[in-house]
Order: sequence, then structure tokens, then C-alpha cells
Amino acid sequence: MPGPVLPPPSATVDDDAPSSLEVSGPAHLLRVTLLMAGSCLPILGAVLIAPVLPKMQDHFASVPGAKALVPLALTVPALALALLAPFAGVIVDRVGRKRLLIVATVLYAVFGTAPLWLDSLGGIIASRALVGVTEAAIMTCCTTLIGDYYSGRRRVKYLALQTMCASASATAFFVVGGAAGSAGWRIPFWVYAVSLALAPLMAAALPNPAARSAGTEVPAGSETRRAFPWRQLAGICALTFFGAMVFYTVPVEMAYLLDDLGVENPGVIGLSTAIASAATVGGAVTFARLGRSPDPMLPTVLAVCAAGFGLMFLAGSAPLLVVGAVVNCVGTGMLLPALLTSAMSRLDFEDRGRGTGLWMAAFFGGEFVCPLVLLAGESAVGSLAGAVGVLGLATALVAAGLKL
Repeated sequence: MPGPVLPPPSATVDDDAPSSLEVSGPAHLLRVTLLMAGSCLPILGAVLIAPVLPKMQDHFASVPGAKALVPLALTVPALALALLAPFAGVIVDRVGRKRLLIVATVLYAVFGTAPLWLDSLGGIIASRALVGVTEAAIMTCCTTLIGDYYSGRRRVKYLALQTMCASASATAFFVVGGAAGSAGWRIPFWVYAVSLALAPLMAAALPNPAARSAGTEVPAGSETRRAFPWRQLAGICALTFFGAMVFYTVPVEMAYLLDDLGVENPGVIGLSTAIASAATVGGAVTFARLGRSPDPMLPTVLAVCAAGFGLMFLAGSAPLLVVGAVVNCVGTGMLLPALLTSAMSRLDFEDRGRGTGLWMAAFFGGEFVCPLVLLAGESAVGSLAGAVGVLGLATALVAAGLKL
């Protein structure tokens, strides 16, 4: 269980630090839009092809091991992102955020559309892994740039907005993937080409961030003596790994929980998941409006998530299950920006890329193991609802631990 995360002095969000960038007007709006659009690209990679997996399964039915390999086309980008995000963070700090973001956004389209022409299942899975590589760079760069461009309340606002956009886009991309997939399982892969429209706009509209505000003096040779803040990040990254499992439980398992209650109508399942996604957005909005330091809020936010899991565990009907999912998702909508803001508060400019990469690795690593942990829990306690209840108990214990 992750240990308590103590707020550093810089974690406060009461004031906005001076910024040389405009924080209103068309240029600011375009900058924020591009950062949010870039942040949604990894979400597109995670959900877009989910509706066409059965058709892919049928197409590659003659390939040995296809039943296990086809789902990898959906999950391998998240695994690649989790493994490679720390390396992307190192590259971000060395070669620059903007340059890496533009290159990765172009390659995202190249690798993302590759299955349109590939006939080998192995080749498709390899291209999907490369999509994960570009996603690691894109997500790390976009989040790092938000930390570079903004501070204080504005940083909290835009990190929360990043969560809102990601949650809303997941639902939208699922619908787009399903609609496009009705014309053939390859058709949704065309959507990856959208990043080709973003890359030139990013090149033109995103400024290179300044390392320090004017007037800040750096002692000679300090760059070679400074150490990366491993200790400050260790606790928040461990908590983020756990928090990612909490965050992804409802999106990943809601359909199965409803099925266990006898709900098999895809429309009802889709509506229930959409309601929960809307609650995640609501939680992110609430966090942004509170404008408080994230660390003191984490125990309360995790307690809300645990309460939602408890309701889901006790639910004997679909309506109560949805209520529990909504409560949980309000909490997770606050949890993600709280964790990310807390991590950002621990990082100086020179460390922000590497630190963000480590945070991303922790988060997407938790996403990848979430279904595996719940599957193991289901085997141990006899039901998926019971496994969710155990996770809820663990979440409550973590919340209590953070209070100590």
C-alpha cells in the first residue's frame, strides 16, 4: 500500500506565478485546444478499435492463437506507453518538448494507419506497439507543456481540463469506432490520420517554454550538481499506480458487472457507461473549481471512490450499480488531476519531462494491470462484484493511511 504523500511547500495553488504567455485571447485558446487535442490521442488509441475486435477476430480466425493475439491489438499501446514513458521523459528534457511532440504526432498517424495496409496480424500488433511509443511521447510532452506554460490555479485548471477532455473523448471515440467499424474492421484506423492536421498547428502555435522566469539567477555549475527528486516522486508515483486501478475499474468492468445482474442490452450498457463517464467529467470540473492544494484533498477523494465501490459491491440491481459507479467516478474525476497536480508541484523545469514520464508510466502501468488484478480477485472471492468490494476496502485503507 502506498505510504502517505506529504505536501511539499511548492504544492500550493493559491496564486498564479507570473507568466510571459498570454492567458486569454485567440492564441491562448488555440494553445490550450492543441494541448487538449494532443492529450486525447492516446485515449483514441485505447478505445477506438474496441468495437471492431470481434470482426478482427473473425478475419484472423485462421491464425494460430488469434483469440489471444487480437485483444493485444487493443491493449499493447497502453503497455508500450507504460514501459516507455520514463524514457520519453528523459528525451523531453534533453531535446525539447515541442520538437519531440511534433515528430511523435506525425509518426502517430504513420503507425496508427498502418493496419489499413497490413495483412499480417503480427505486423498489426507491432504497429500498435509503435503507436504506444508515440503515445508515450505525446502524452508526456502535452502534460509537461501544461506544467511549463502555467502555474498555480491555472495549472490546476488545465490539468483538470485534460482529465475532462480525456474522459469525454473516450465515450466519443467509442461511438466513432463503432460507427466506422460498421463499414469494415479496418475503417476506424483512418481516424489516426487526424494527427497530421494537428502537427503543423502545434509547430506554429506552441511556443518553446522558458526554463526560468526573468531575473532568476543560476549559480555556475549548478546544472551538473542538481539531483533528480526521486524521493519526492516515489510516493506520488506509487499512489498513482494504485489510483489508476481505481480509475479504470468502472470503464473496464462495468459491462461485466451489468451482465452479472442480467443486463445484456448493449444500449443499456452503453448508456450506463456514458453516465459514469459524465460523472468523471463532473468530478474533474469540481476539482478545478475548488482550486485547492491537491495533497490534503487526496484522502477525501479516495474515500469517495471507496464509497462508490462499496455501493457497487452491495448492488443487487442495475440502478443501484449505476449509482455506485457514478459516486466512484465523481471521485476518480477528482483523483486523476489531484495526483497529476501533486506530481507537477514536485518538479522543476529541468526535471519536468522525466518526472512526467515516470508519472505516466505509473498511471498507465496501473491501467494495464487493473483487469488482471480484478480477475485474480474474482478468482479468490468468487465474483467480480466481490473483487470490486475488496478493491474498495483497499482504497479506504489507502485513504486512511494518507490521513496518518
